Amino acid sequence: MRKTSEDKGRFDKDDFDKGGGGEKRSFSKRRGCRFCGDSPQLLDYKDKYLLSNFTSERFKITPRRISGICAKHQRTLTTAIKRSRHLAILAYTTAQN
Repeated sequence: MRKTSEDKGRFDKDDFDKGGGGEKRSFSKRRGCRFCGDSPQLLDYKDKYLLSNFTSERFKITPRRISGICAKHQRTLTTAIKRSRHLAILAYTTAQN
């Protein structure tokens, strides 16, 4: 069916079938903060291995929605990463050629 100027803004049933659709996303239960709870870990700016878990391969700080920690601990984590960068425990960026 060809659309004319009169049909502008109108949709046919066929217009919606073309999209390919999308499957609904399935969300799993949100995991808790690893620093809260029964056996909390301590956030320390000297712990290079713990802090490197929360940085990307380009040394960007991982956002809270991806890392899964609470807002309070995300703020302390950010401060700890910045302190360790200042003391050259962690790198600011990757080496560029």
